[in-house]
Amino acid sequence: MLLTEDKDFGRLVYANRQPSGGVIFVRFPANARRTLSRAVMSVIKEKGEQLSSKFVVLSPGRVRISGSQD
Repeated sequence: MLLTEDKDFGRLVYANRQPSGGVIFVRFPANARRTLSRAVMSVIKEKGEQLSSKFVVLSPGRVRISGSQD
């Protein structure tokens, strides 16, 4: 599982459908940074194994999970 804020990496994996073990793409503005670590831990704890090979967009108060990237 890769945790990133790099939009280019997100485009490579998601839009170009490159295979990956799973990606959590973080979209947290500066004023919400204090809740970022809690949000990451929460999505991993709640979704766990479901995240393998998925592309996850994590925003304050929102989690979007897209299908397999294989």
